[in-house]
Amino acid sequence: MYKIEIIEAGNFYADGGAMFGAVPKRAWSRRYPSDENNLCLMTMRCVLATCGKRLILVDVGMGDKYLDKVKYYQPHNLVPIKDSLVKCGYSLSNITDVILTHLHFDHCGYSTSYADGHIVPTFPNAKYWISRRQWNTLENPNRLEKDSIFEEDIRPLLEHNQLHIIKEDSVLYDGVEVRLYDGHTAGQLVVYFDTDEGMVVFPGDLIPTSSHLSPDWISAYDINALVSVNEKVRFLQEAAKHKYKLIYCHDAYTISSKVRKSGDLFLVEK
Repeated sequence: MYKIEIIEAGNFYADGGAMFGAVPKRAWSRRYPSDENNLCLMTMRCVLATCGKRLILVDVGMGDKYLDKVKYYQPHNLVPIKDSLVKCGYSLSNITDVILTHLHFDHCGYSTSYADGHIVPTFPNAKYWISRRQWNTLENPNRLEKDSIFEEDIRPLLEHNQLHIIKEDSVLYDGVEVRLYDGHTAGQLVVYFDTDEGMVVFPGDLIPTSSHLSPDWISAYDINALVSVNEKVRFLQEAAKHKYKLIYCHDAYTISSKVRKSGDLFLVEK
């Protein structure tokens, strides 16, 4: 059984219209606040899962290598992964695995860091897991994602023989499973952990906040809205049926919850 710890890697701001797409502000603002400039506070939430000598990180935040390129999002309160791990009693070298849900900068920036003027893997002893479809997107970025993916986050992992590619839904270890979901991006990984409190799932940007539990509430950042809807329904039906606990990667106000089905809707179970 895995023990789950939450790691907060920092915050940024995203436009409410971008986060909620075609949903009118008068609707989404009742669930998620924004400031006078229509900006919503987002967190970069990661997971540290431990079981015996295996220490697994899911996502790592944006890091600090290219803050000038992403200043539109006003990143702030950034916390180096190293500092977060120390608070949990670990070091960078203790991490055995890093699972990257997808390769957008706010999820994988701390995969690599500067050392003596070179960019190297942040976690020297870790296997880094990404999906084949995400690797394909890195190799041939589409117009909608080309400004969200930086090669320096991933190429050094390949050069240091630490990159591992996932081609299909897979059990990585006993108690750890990854499944592929499209819509937000091709081949995003959703990560499942078996814990003492049941299954804990990190759905990444499939469901970035608890406000996105409604299947039709789709971010404008998603590259295929209709696919996102269908993938969310597929996931949420299972999550509600089996009482999974979801950890929301970007929700600055709700860390996690279970969900329940009510007619065609999915709601936070309180």
